Amino acid sequence: MTSQKTVKTRLYIVSDTHNKGPWPAKATQYAYRAPLPPADVLLHAGDITMTGRITEYEGMLEALKEADAQLKIVIAGNHDITHDEDYYKYFGVRLHRHGLEDLEKVRELWTGDEARKAGIVYLEEGVRTFTLKNGARFTIYTSPYTPEFCMWAFPYNRDQDRYNPAPATAKFKAPNPVPSWPQVDLMLTHGPPYKVLDQTNRGEYVGCKNLLQAVARCRPRLHCFGHIHEAWGAERVHWTDNSKHCVQVDKQQMLADRSVHLDLSKDGGDALKFGEETVFVNASIMNVSYRPENAPWLLDLDLPLAESSKP
Repeated sequence: MTSQKTVKTRLYIVSDTHNKGPWPAKATQYAYRAPLPPADVLLHAGDITMTGRITEYEGMLEALKEADAQLKIVIAGNHDITHDEDYYKYFGVRLHRHGLEDLEKVRELWTGDEARKAGIVYLEEGVRTFTLKNGARFTIYTSPYTPEFCMWAFPYNRDQDRYNPAPATAKFKAPNPVPSWPQVDLMLTHGPPYKVLDQTNRGEYVGCKNLLQAVARCRPRLHCFGHIHEAWGAERVHWTDNSKHCVQVDKQQMLADRSVHLDLSKDGGDALKFGEETVFVNASIMNVSYRPENAPWLLDLDLPLAESSKP
């Protein structure tokens, strides 16, 4: 463990919205409804859309602009095909046979002045550090890539390790390997690690073994993702013995809170121990039938205090 000073920070987490903004406030049978709970940081783990059309992005951008959060970090998923320029160059016509999108306009939507003014930050694969108004300074690793699946975007072969440093003799070297502990506080990937909230409705575990190796080496406070809709949920992993605790959900409280709320800060009485534990969250909003019936997650975590904020 580290002894650095921390500050309680609230994170709102969603994934796999596939064009669907929050249900209206009166739709109280759904947790994912307006207004979204306030947070310091909003995290979206990809699959913003169904096929990466500009009109689809515009709809979700409007929903994100309405969210009450200082910082809104978004990554792409395999369905957001126009964010993967190499993929779109060769395979875009397969899904956009009636007209290709302008990729420069797509990028401008997510990285231009309007998005920045709303606090939206679109990230590709790599590591970034942010400082918040509450004094928190955190480092996040992000990646939209997932093992190849039905010729969708951001693919890699399962035997290809894009998350761990490679030996000098390796044919493939990860361009952006995950740093080791204690360099990263949060991980945001589209896909899950192997056997961590990755089981399909057919009983198959489809997460990435190399990603699991990387997150075990990194030991972030939080790793959130989506991709496997039916594996929605959260687990708290203790690295000393690799034991898991599955988070139990009170449905009535979830609907009242418009999210599943977990307080893993010191104030909550059961603070997450950085370096010893990681909480994993599959935040897919869509269920396996592509209906937006899963709940968002709202987490309170103690994040590092920036040097300039320390008394």
